[in-house]
Amino acid sequence: MEGSRRASPEDEDAGCLRWVMAVPLGILHLIAAWFLYVALAIRPSGSWDHDAYAGIVLGCFTTVLANGLALAITILPPTVRRAMGPWWLVPPLAMGMVAMVRWVMVSRGGGGWF
Repeated sequence: MEGSRRASPEDEDAGCLRWVMAVPLGILHLIAAWFLYVALAIRPSGSWDHDAYAGIVLGCFTTVLANGLALAITILPPTVRRAMGPWWLVPPLAMGMVAMVRWVMVSRGGGGWF
């Protein structure tokens, strides 16, 4: 039977690994997205509002930290890197870049995008 192809044990293991790793990566992406939302939603009342600026920096820092952990989980183990695919790198890289831009703009005293 030439038309039928059986899945090898390696393919089945990669599929199982993909599902097992998708749960913690998805949770980390949700945590990072929440803290990015917090960092973008906080609006300082003025240049004197140091608590708001500290909240923005903390939200950005936590976003970058969660995204760094997600990237490490995706990239470092070779078996995970082969099983997950490159599209799992897009959310942490995009959220990390937005958080870094917000952090830099707040650190320069510009107040960010608001």
